[in-house]
Amino acid sequence: MSKASLLLGLADFILTLHFLFVLLVVLGLLAIYLGYFLNWRWVRNRTFRILHLIAIGIVVLQSWLGVICPLTIWEMALRQKAGAATYAGSFIQHWLQSLLYYTAPDWVFMLLYTGFAGLVAVSWFLVPPQASRRGG
Repeated sequence: MSKASLLLGLADFILTLHFLFVLLVVLGLLAIYLGYFLNWRWVRNRTFRILHLIAIGIVVLQSWLGVICPLTIWEMALRQKAGAATYAGSFIQHWLQSLLYYTAPDWVFMLLYTGFAGLVAVSWFLVPPQASRRGG
């Protein structure tokens, strides 16, 4: 295996982690609200809910501070070292632009992230997490 292949493999691994992180945030919120209506007890799991809240909190904080996600930075650095093409901007911006041909200023993404975080915060009141019950 060449050095370039190894670097691209690591970059793809980071991209996969990034994609899974996005799925956790987006599908996690969908599951919380859907779980409320379908009476899924696991969506009230306190650990899951705290991790979900932290995940969107990180995204919002980065957007407010104008910081590109470290996963994007690491992925692009590995691709650049391997001599492969890279992209500019955030992970979400790149894929929205690539998949939907959507271009918007940074403040639009900041607003979207903040609004999504608001939905996550509201879910804490509408579908409150519960401590896990140990024992019988």
